[in-house]
Amino acid sequence: MRSLHDIAVKESMDELTDYTIYSELAKAESDHRLKSVFSRIAKMEKGHFLFWKKHSDGREVSQNSIKVGLVLLMRRLFGPSFIIKYLEGSEASAQKRYESLRSMIPKSDRKAFEGIIKDEEEHEQTFANEIQTGYVKYVSFVVLGLADALVEIAGIHAGSLGIYNSTFLTGLAGIVAGAAASIAMASAAFAQAKQGFSGSAKVAAGYTGVSYFIGAVILASPYFIIHDPIMAIISSLALGTAMVAFVSWYNSIMSGSNLTRDFLEIVGVMLGATMVLFILGFVIRHVFGLSI
Repeated sequence: MRSLHDIAVKESMDELTDYTIYSELAKAESDHRLKSVFSRIAKMEKGHFLFWKKHSDGREVSQNSIKVGLVLLMRRLFGPSFIIKYLEGSEASAQKRYESLRSMIPKSDRKAFEGIIKDEEEHEQTFANEIQTGYVKYVSFVVLGLADALVEIAGIHAGSLGIYNSTFLTGLAGIVAGAAASIAMASAAFAQAKQGFSGSAKVAAGYTGVSYFIGAVILASPYFIIHDPIMAIISSLALGTAMVAFVSWYNSIMSGSNLTRDFLEIVGVMLGATMVLFILGFVIRHVFGLSI
């Protein structure tokens, strides 16, 4: 069992890392409301660091520069709303961890420790309130568009390849079908969003349609570059799998869904649809004697 000293060294390093992260986020944020939130939490994290440093006998520690860099990179790539949701998960984990350490804290410092737990609860609640704003409410529509595109367009490619035996025609079929389906998906999202959705139905439709078409274009790109049918379909499915991994990870952060389950479900359906439709297209080509 670890001693309080060892725990304090680890916690002081984590709190120093969090202090650095929130300080840097505050500097990078142009929104005055979020800047204020990040600055206030950074101040709290510094207090937590000093608490743990006291119990580590003043041992000098340094922040995890890799974690700081990754968080700042994600902030730049995905925006403040994503990083707020990402940090909310970290705050929830810290709160649970601190709850388990209660019995190890000396009675003289118990009140200060309870204050730290209360701070972590406040951080989580603050993030929960902030996350309701901005484009985050439209994330489900983006995920819907991409997930449907990955399954449907991969199946269309496989069926077209079975019929035409031409990578160019297969890619073209995917683009045309993707354009048509993105309009249909946007219309469906518009109708769905009008039924009690708190955001704009037009924006929800736009996110769904655009994400669907982008997914279709990415899946189709190998068919215009690679002329070998087998290598083209493998490359397209590899891109599709990478997109599923990203969508599943992003959605797990934003909505708290199960990353592994979502990934395996979508990839399983995508690969299953690809195999069935390729066989169907192959049968159609041979039954009707197509020589395209």
